[in-house]
Amino acid sequence: MKAAVFLDRDGVLNHNVFYADTGAFESPRVPEDFVLRQNAIEALRRLVKAEYYLFLVSNQPNVAKGKSTLDHLQRTHDKLEAALTASSIFFEEFYYCYHHPACQIPGLAGPCDCRKPSPYFLRKAEREHGIDLSHSWMIGDRASDIACGASAGVKTVRILPDHPCGDPRAEMPRPLYFAQDLFEAVNQILYPA
Repeated sequence: MKAAVFLDRDGVLNHNVFYADTGAFESPRVPEDFVLRQNAIEALRRLVKAEYYLFLVSNQPNVAKGKSTLDHLQRTHDKLEAALTASSIFFEEFYYCYHHPACQIPGLAGPCDCRKPSPYFLRKAEREHGIDLSHSWMIGDRASDIACGASAGVKTVRILPDHPCGDPRAEMPRPLYFAQDLFEAVNQILYPA
């Protein structure tokens, strides 16, 4: 039985970034804005020690929205992967959806099969890596992450936002747990109440 933890990236592994041009907190547009959240590496170490397979599942529409370039997104990913490798943490796969429904760029326009809340990437991991979804988890900071996990039949934890916004506890679907950060989420998975 292979159990996995599927992790959203922005707001879970790293901080969201406030951009004045949109007046909103968003995923990092350039690698210089990418900053891991406190205790994220230690939380991942705990999952590895507990023998969970790790997968990243992230919507990254900034190129489709004209806010970033593929080069910036790749270098941001490289910065994440370098930090993980330096800590001897290895993900089975990094799944990114670059599409967006409002995009006019050929190849990036939606709808697509892979954009969360679609469970496309979780089902792909199930097929290609032999993951038992019934013993797996999805950790994210948005309702779309929780809906994705619920559609795939995995248990879910929602990270509370690292920036001011509405109360996600009032949103549907509801996760099994809420957590302040990834470290707390991992503790809830490993040591359920």
